[in-house]
Amino acid sequence: MRGGENGDSGSLDQATKDFLGARPQLFGIAYRLVGSAVEAEDIVQEVWVRWQNTDRAGIREPAAFLATVTTRLAINFTQSARVRRESYVGPWLPEPVDTSLDPQLGAERAEALDMAVLLLLEKLNPVERAAYVLREAFDYTYGRIADIVETSEANARQLVSRARRRLAAERREPVDSAEHRRFLEVFLAAAQNGRLSALEEVLTEDVVSYSDGGGIRGASKIPVVGLPHVSRYLVAFAPRFWPQAEVRWVEANGRPAVLISADGQAVALLSVDVSARGVERIMWVMNPAKLAPYVASLDG
Repeated sequence: MRGGENGDSGSLDQATKDFLGARPQLFGIAYRLVGSAVEAEDIVQEVWVRWQNTDRAGIREPAAFLATVTTRLAINFTQSARVRRESYVGPWLPEPVDTSLDPQLGAERAEALDMAVLLLLEKLNPVERAAYVLREAFDYTYGRIADIVETSEANARQLVSRARRRLAAERREPVDSAEHRRFLEVFLAAAQNGRLSALEEVLTEDVVSYSDGGGIRGASKIPVVGLPHVSRYLVAFAPRFWPQAEVRWVEANGRPAVLISADGQAVALLSVDVSARGVERIMWVMNPAKLAPYVASLDG
């Protein structure tokens, strides 16, 4: 690794130590802001390159400096990613991450990590999203958030408050992990058996099913909305999809999930969003580019 413009091997050793100490948090910030583990890794790598080439002599708080650079790079990335996602084939879902070893994903709290929350965060503008993530997951003060996103403290409070209201308006209170798993077990059995009545009991009236296939065959190109449509859709594809499928219980984004394989190859990760009413959202990550890194992290 190069020492950059400023310094001897000793200073680079300290810079490396500072970076590695902050790295889990940097990845956690970037992932929550861009919704992709692969793209978050790219951002963190760019931060490392910049850190090597920074005049570090006057930086008293390396972790704070690195978090600021990461957040600003992620905001810029999100702004350009929005344009790219407009041409994405079919619904876009976040790239799942295995949180079994790091339940908080580098944060103070495991907030803004749930697949459903990351999906809803896409509706916020990038600066709102950053302010919300830094406050809710990393417990940053409003003053620090204001410095990072280059606004006033009062406006930082407004950004977080607005984000909270938007999310609360679009998502009911989720159930705990044990109840979540119970609902997912019931849903999985009903879907596998193609039992319409069982599906109707576990799905909410306004349930939405998203299939992110990135254009692969067999993934619905539009979200399926509402109990009658979703239940009939699940019943229709049950005989074709489930007989050759193997299921494995996993954890994704802090919640129980199901990895579905056929002939030894992962074909889908099934996640659900559950409130006390039942299953609110069904999320099928089928895009091989999103599945492969997740599966590799499970088996690595």
